[in-house]
Amino acid sequence: MDNKNTVLILAPHTDDGELGCGGAIARLCAAGKKVYYVAFSSCSKSLPEHLPQDTLEHELKAATLKLGIPAEHVIIYDYDVRLFHDHRQHILEDMIALRSRLNPDLVFTPSPTDIHQDHQVITAEAIRAFKNTSILGYEMPWNNLSFNTRSFVKLTAAHIDTKVNSLKEYTSQLDRPYFQEEFIRSLARTRGVQIGADYAEVFEVVRWVI
Repeated sequence: MDNKNTVLILAPHTDDGELGCGGAIARLCAAGKKVYYVAFSSCSKSLPEHLPQDTLEHELKAATLKLGIPAEHVIIYDYDVRLFHDHRQHILEDMIALRSRLNPDLVFTPSPTDIHQDHQVITAEAIRAFKNTSILGYEMPWNNLSFNTRSFVKLTAAHIDTKVNSLKEYTSQLDRPYFQEEFIRSLARTRGVQIGADYAEVFEVVRWVI
């Protein structure tokens, strides 16, 4: 990834990017890359009634800052959760505008095998919008029907610590099993073992431009 200087993280919902590629983001930020994070929904309608509707927006900003992404590089849209299919064209146009503005060298998006309906829309439109750009699909085991482990990003303990600390900012989500620190660390350890490293994250290669 040394020649990938501008990186765009596409997260269907707040927290997807941190969960799927938080370690890689930490590594890229530490290396001085320009990393931009775009969430397509603040998920306000999915929150319990006692929480303010902007809870996840604030948590996202705190989490991405811990990863090393400047606040001005975080963009949040407000599409309704589970209804992205109804807004495919608008989402595509948003991505085309991002492409024109940022001209990223690398795009991270959910895996093409992700079964969540909103994730499927983001990945499909990303493939259309970023036709000349390298794209990696990130792993979310609870959503992946299958997963091709084709590309690994080696990570250090410090990168994983940063990912874990970032996810702790999502206090409204910490009851979810995939937010548990033990799971985050064990998955990174498992992926590291596959390539003889201490830790890693794995990605499906959607497109790689050399």
